[in-house]
Amino acid sequence: MRHLAALILCAIPSLASELELRFTALEHILADQLFTQEGRHYVRGNRTTKCQFAYLESPRIDNDNGKLRIAARFSGRSALDLFGGCVGLGDSFNLTITATPIPRKDAIALSDVKITATKDNYYIRRVRQAMSQSMARDFKLEIRDQARRLLEQAHEGYKQELASFTLTEIRLTPDSLILAIDFRLLVK
Repeated sequence: MRHLAALILCAIPSLASELELRFTALEHILADQLFTQEGRHYVRGNRTTKCQFAYLESPRIDNDNGKLRIAARFSGRSALDLFGGCVGLGDSFNLTITATPIPRKDAIALSDVKITATKDNYYIRRVRQAMSQSMARDFKLEIRDQARRLLEQAHEGYKQELASFTLTEIRLTPDSLILAIDFRLLVK
């Protein structure tokens, strides 16, 4: 009987489904995919470049009037290494990224990115401008692998395989993202 049900499911064409992704789970996915270097996401340089670096840490996600809001701590430096010391601009501050989440190549991407900070100066304005452009261009959270892990769990007597996957739409609720996906699950 189980095998008959599996065969029937295999014959059904792919149907649109919704995946509700709570912000707490989204924070974990963000940490797993982007904040991988000691809880930091480097947007410039890395932990070994002491005078030329920029990173975000401690992201928190929620909804801001229909936009996705990511609050994080920014630390950066744009300086010259002179005799073992850094001479130039740098700062650390809290910032907020607000954007519209959109599907792009089966991943969550951002459009209409705006960045605000808790304080303002020349360096911070330059950081905000550069990050707004790079976040809109480069930010993406892969969803296909997460869906594969959820849907391809082993079962006694048969296997499940994610045969196709397309992220078609993203909507925001007060505490989650709703991902509209088309997928086909092959049971064999």
